[in-house]
Amino acid sequence: MKTPGVYIVEKDAFGNGVVEVATAVPAFIGYTQRADNGGKSLRNKPMRITSMGEFMQFFGGAPIAEYTIAEAADEASSDITVKDKGYTVANPGQKYNLFNSMRLFYANGGGPCYIVSVGNYSDEISNERLKDNGIPPLLKEEEPTMVVVPEAIHLKDEDCIALQQAVLMHCQKMMSRIGILDIYDGYKQRNHPDGDVIDNFRNALGVNALNYAASYYPWVHTTIVGDTELGLQNIATDSLETLKGLLMEELGVAEAAEEGESPKITELRDLLAHIPNIREDAYSGPAVGELNKTLIVISPAFNNLLMHIKESLNLLPPSAAMAGIYTLVDNNRGVWKAPANVSLNAVTKPAVNISHDEQEDLNVTLHGKSINAIRPFIGEGVLVWGARTLDGNSKDWRYINVRRTMIMLEQSIKAATKAYVFEPNDSGTWTTIKSMIDSFLYNQWKKGALVGSVPEDAYSVSVGLGSTMTADDILEGILRVTILVAISRPAEFIEITFQQQMQKS
Repeated sequence: MKTPGVYIVEKDAFGNGVVEVATAVPAFIGYTQRADNGGKSLRNKPMRITSMGEFMQFFGGAPIAEYTIAEAADEASSDITVKDKGYTVANPGQKYNLFNSMRLFYANGGGPCYIVSVGNYSDEISNERLKDNGIPPLLKEEEPTMVVVPEAIHLKDEDCIALQQAVLMHCQKMMSRIGILDIYDGYKQRNHPDGDVIDNFRNALGVNALNYAASYYPWVHTTIVGDTELGLQNIATDSLETLKGLLMEELGVAEAAEEGESPKITELRDLLAHIPNIREDAYSGPAVGELNKTLIVISPAFNNLLMHIKESLNLLPPSAAMAGIYTLVDNNRGVWKAPANVSLNAVTKPAVNISHDEQEDLNVTLHGKSINAIRPFIGEGVLVWGARTLDGNSKDWRYINVRRTMIMLEQSIKAATKAYVFEPNDSGTWTTIKSMIDSFLYNQWKKGALVGSVPEDAYSVSVGLGSTMTADDILEGILRVTILVAISRPAEFIEITFQQQMQKS
């Protein structure tokens, strides 16, 4: 001080606080109609969105799935029947389901998320794009806490597993997120002639980083795709002639006009004649929408065809729905609450109805790869009936909520402690850090994330010379903090014992 006067000095009285990081921010990797933000490409770049409207703004709409129609080889293989003649209905093209998975995510409570678009609807779904272009960009993003790849199940089985293993290794490296993995062919029964889908998944996945992932079985039938979204646009061009033929057979319309036929038959023939030409540039018949409405009114076969297509498109893997459930439970209760015994929205039924006995091997297995069941219950709907990670034999990381709560605690404290890097490694800094972490864990205990009748039973924080550090540590510039926490675990098995007693009066 050189000039006489009054000088004010402000001194901080309180240390920094720990801010709880977001716990429910999934990152979805897949294919979209486009990836554009005001003329700037978003391809292979994580983009944060908060609603389905924003998804459509940046990434476009749904793909148009085109189905082929062919005469069935036998009755067992037919999907629809017209006049005792069976037909198969199949989608031989690429099955892009990220768009519908996003709709399922938001239907189940989804919120902010990241989208990594690796291609558009003209690209082939490939392991290289999803793995090499989709996962690495997430290394630079700190916020995502889940990784979901709904289109992995449309790869070859070995490529699907390779992609899921890459997701596991990414989550283990980041230590801030978990993967939600779908079961390949998870719509099939376990006794399917092609093999047990659960055993195939367990045998192929390996044993690395299992505590950073959870998986659910079976796939689910949803109501995401509605009747009004389907029509002639979903019939492959080379099957339009077949469609015309089966409709003429159903409605009793001959190929050529017959003498004395009613005007109604003539009108039907003229109407059906437009079907094979709707994709031609010079098409001048009724609008496709009007043609759809007319066929829906006059043809039960056309309705059955659209119903089959709708069922096919609405059969979805459950990973996106579970990302929404995680978000819903986190927002309503907290990350420490197990995301189970919760009903799924926009889901009519699971693809496989699992019984109590059949779930035993899913939940508890010799090798520990627990698969969480999705089951229907009378009067309650379709519920998530499992809360385990794939590391089911680990007493540390058996439960999803324990794994995710620990991630939240670690990342929150890590972010807050970064402010003390390069501060003096002395008792003043140690006391400040300990006080900061103590305050944060006390609030977590009050919320119910940590278990104990008193705070001392729920957590402890140790830091200091002779406690967590040696003199050599201080010379090396190392400040060590040891934190012990008792995280809330779910009551997975409730046993009620009944015993008769002697009559007393």
